Amino acid sequence: MRTDQILTRLERVFARLDREPERPAHLQTPQMSRHRVVLLGSTLAFYLAIVVAVLTTSWLVRLDWQIMFFRPYEQWPQLHAFLDYLVVLGQRGPTAVMVAAWLGWRSWRQHTLRPLITLGVALLLLNVTVGSVKLGLGRLGPHYATEIGSAELFAGGDIFPSGHTANAVVTWGILAYLASTVVTRRVLSVVSAVVSLSVGATTVYLGTHWVSDVLLGWSAGLLILLALPWFEPLIARTEAYVFDLREMLRRRAETGRMPAPVVSALTPLLSAGGKWQLRPVTQAPGEPAAVPAAAVPAGAATGHSPAHRPAVHPANRPHLIRSERTPVTPVGSRRPPHTERAGTRGTAARPVAGG
Repeated sequence: MRTDQILTRLERVFARLDREPERPAHLQTPQMSRHRVVLLGSTLAFYLAIVVAVLTTSWLVRLDWQIMFFRPYEQWPQLHAFLDYLVVLGQRGPTAVMVAAWLGWRSWRQHTLRPLITLGVALLLLNVTVGSVKLGLGRLGPHYATEIGSAELFAGGDIFPSGHTANAVVTWGILAYLASTVVTRRVLSVVSAVVSLSVGATTVYLGTHWVSDVLLGWSAGLLILLALPWFEPLIARTEAYVFDLREMLRRRAETGRMPAPVVSALTPLLSAGGKWQLRPVTQAPGEPAAVPAAAVPAGAATGHSPAHRPAVHPANRPHLIRSERTPVTPVGSRRPPHTERAGTRGTAARPVAGG
């Protein structure tokens, strides 16, 4: 695909996003209700309990070792090939691309950037919270354990909590969070719960994570989803900032205040409906300093206009696009009278019949 085709499609996408949001009447932003606060506090308490249980080498660590010695991948080897593909639903790269594609279509349809920004905020929170705990505790996985019965903490590992499990909870749960109806939200909540539980159990089957890793990954992902309503004001401000920034760049480009090196890259996206393009203005010797760029018709940039350079539009006056100009209606016909046409051809007048 050529560069001009990509820029044309981007221009169409931004043109649609310029419209007012067309959200359905029943679409409501999730609020931090009392029920959600209670559920958030319970999940946080469960999260801390698992961390304390692993730090104190309690019964949970003994359960980890018992399941590791059981070796589930040897008990049911026929499931190994299928579960190797199922665990991909918890990998951050493939899942983020799939969900971002769907939410990008939602953003284009609803004329809003909220779905994509919400996904970005959730993934940022996931990387910061889960990544910091992973690096801070440094737990080794079952395949790299060195001492039987030990929690294998502070040994340079990075598996506690399970990143696959937490990513599955957040990535697929964000679809339920952004659902437009109550029924859809409930159905997607069940689907995301089944996917995240399956991914977590698969990592235990493959021997890549302890059971406690999966439990902490489930709770870590759920904490992020439950805390997202607190970040809704930030999401709204970010969306407004993106559109304000683009509008500012468009106005600077149309009034000739954009630096010349940036003109060629921003012309397809900032032109008014594709009718106007930006063109750098060169300064001849002895002339006063000219503005860096001028707005010229699209035909002039492609060589379909006269050879002379168009006049630079003053920077202190707004530049009117074609749709805002007063139409000029031609008066009279441009065709010459019939007598002149007859005279130019050099032919005599036809005689009157019967004369």
